[in-house]
Amino acid sequence: MELNTGEQRTFRLHAAYMAIEGIVLGVLALNEFVFIKSLHGSNYQLGFLFQFSMLVFLFLVFVNEFLKRVQNRKTLLRVVAILTRLPLLLILFFPGSREDMLANNYYHYIFLGIFMVYFSGNIIIYPNINYLLKTNYRHQYFGKLYSYATSLNKIVMLVITFAYGYLLDFDNFAFVYVLPVVGVLGVISVFFLSNISYPVSELPEPKQTIFKSVKQSVKEMKGILVSNVPYRHFEMSFMLYGFSFMISVTVITIYFYEHLNLNYASVAFYRNAYNILAIVLLPIFGKMLGNIDPRRFAVITYTSIVLYIFFLMMTTYFPYSFEVYDISIYYTLIFYVIFHGVFAATMVLLWNIGSAYFCKPEEAGTYQSLHLSLTGTRAVVAPLFGVAFYELFGFTMTFCLAIASLLGAIGLMVWSYKNE
Repeated sequence: MELNTGEQRTFRLHAAYMAIEGIVLGVLALNEFVFIKSLHGSNYQLGFLFQFSMLVFLFLVFVNEFLKRVQNRKTLLRVVAILTRLPLLLILFFPGSREDMLANNYYHYIFLGIFMVYFSGNIIIYPNINYLLKTNYRHQYFGKLYSYATSLNKIVMLVITFAYGYLLDFDNFAFVYVLPVVGVLGVISVFFLSNISYPVSELPEPKQTIFKSVKQSVKEMKGILVSNVPYRHFEMSFMLYGFSFMISVTVITIYFYEHLNLNYASVAFYRNAYNILAIVLLPIFGKMLGNIDPRRFAVITYTSIVLYIFFLMMTTYFPYSFEVYDISIYYTLIFYVIFHGVFAATMVLLWNIGSAYFCKPEEAGTYQSLHLSLTGTRAVVAPLFGVAFYELFGFTMTFCLAIASLLGAIGLMVWSYKNE
């Protein structure tokens, strides 16, 4: 693989960003379990915490036109990083004991508010990643280079999550000083990303009112879905997948806490051990995504999540386990980890850069904005619906509903590709 000077520089900066983000994501991988176990938040509050991470993308409908007209993306990214990551420093003022936490329930809402602000930065950062990479990498190297940087991200994340899990078992309130450090690192990582070069338009687009900009953005996104049929089918399948993922992810955290009664080290294992396999598979799948239709690739992704939810569900009926270094390892969850590894290696590519394969390089930001705004649309209902459905019908029925939705997504992708 012979990279030109621009590709080499872009890869170094992207790799630095992904490495630091690996630390950030390694800590945040346990964030929901911290909220329910250490902060003693309710199931519905936990649903809101996850919902915020996705719901913010709904606002991409409003900012898409703004993103396309920005001349100084470097400054934009840095300001967004400072405004959305540094509020994590406020967690330094949280109490460090269970008694104080239970005596002051308003800390739950402060925690939720801080992370709503944190996640809001992603509506600016994520579309810009696609834009910066797509305008610097040649098509044949896009998937490969992205997978290499993501492998680095997952290696760092793997180490950090395990270390953080053991630290939390030693001190359930270690998050009070760890999360503020993550906030600072989040700023540093985006500063690296902001140094990636990009083409600047000679003439800025004429300014419009907010109403006209939003109307134009919605019209353009609607036009993409109407005219680009393969992409429309791709996003329809993502709606089915996303519904499944969002109704199950919070319930899985509750399952680990209430049904399996896992400690932090065990949750760190199940939330991250699959990355060992993902690291090995990422370069393989990165190359594959560059050579096959994303809809065929999506079938692999959706099938893997069907299988990992199935084996998680089977733990209820085959609850046999053994312990290694304070980690409770269930036999059925070994298969959960394996298929979660395949899912992690494929979804990180499909979700982040899959949409870019349906458009021209200069359209990558717009297509990803549309993709992410649809993520926000399903987040309006799915996470809290999952919690409500679980409380009404239990774990098994919730997991079965998630699997049924995924099977619909698989069927749609097979039909779309064969009937193009």
